[in-house]
Amino acid sequence: MSARAWVAFAVVSVLWGIPYLLIKVAVDEGVPPGFVAWVRVVLGAVALLVFAPRAGVLGVLRGRTRWVGVFALSEIVVPFPLIAIGEQHVSSSLTAVLIAAAPLFVALLALRFDASERVRGRRLAGLVIGLAGVVALMGVDVAGRAAELFGALAILTAALFYATGPMVLKRHLSGVDSRASMGATLIVASLLLSPAAVLTPPATMPTPPAIAALLVLGLLCTAAPLVLYSVLIAEAGAGRAVLITYVNPVVAVALGMVVLGERPGVGAIPGSVLILVGSWLSGGGRLPSRRRETGRVADALDATPGGAPPGGA
Repeated sequence: MSARAWVAFAVVSVLWGIPYLLIKVAVDEGVPPGFVAWVRVVLGAVALLVFAPRAGVLGVLRGRTRWVGVFALSEIVVPFPLIAIGEQHVSSSLTAVLIAAAPLFVALLALRFDASERVRGRRLAGLVIGLAGVVALMGVDVAGRAAELFGALAILTAALFYATGPMVLKRHLSGVDSRASMGATLIVASLLLSPAAVLTPPATMPTPPAIAALLVLGLLCTAAPLVLYSVLIAEAGAGRAVLITYVNPVVAVALGMVVLGERPGVGAIPGSVLILVGSWLSGGGRLPSRRRETGRVADALDATPGGAPPGGA
């Protein structure tokens, strides 16, 4: 992967490790899952669309609206509420761990839909090491209680949809300015999630902690990382991009411990190391060379109107 891809990978991994804590705060404060997802998406759409029209990039979506809708469903409309539903029954740390199954779903889907994403050799070893790290990080934390099993199943289903989203983006929306594609995706998702928000509004005015959690979710943890995520997919492919779900648990577990008092098992430290090593190997296991990176940046500048990097602000 290029240096540009590694930077996007690091930033998105951190920004998408935070939402598990914020979602847990919101649902524990009584905000319904569908309403949490809707507010997050609306705020993210507003943040992105402040910039996209000024840049004159929305016109590039003509003829691609169907795939914007498919991407919105797979990346936002289905998984966002499912994660919030799951976090009503399991911890924020365990949620992030379960979402880390997404790269394995990508590998399975690639057998049928995308030969370029099939893993083997070093990348396959990285996937196995990363998954071992996830298991070591938290251990088997789902008890036999029906509510926890239901929550875990909801989150694993979200992970499956997270695996399909990058493949749709890569195949049908690659080359589109990320501000336009992500802004349009958030608009479509806002419309599709509106019925859930209308049918399940909060019973009372959300508390200050819940309001703060929703604001940070929408403005910091949705708009910006979606743009960077699309850049990462374009640079490194869906299989490598979705490996952020191996680093998210490190952030989520740390925040869960500090803020919510969650206590991971004894495998936290070795698990975190295995996750990071697995992510690196699955990304190719190489540091970017200066010559290769210079060529990639030059190609990107040549291919972008005005010489601006793809997805740049």
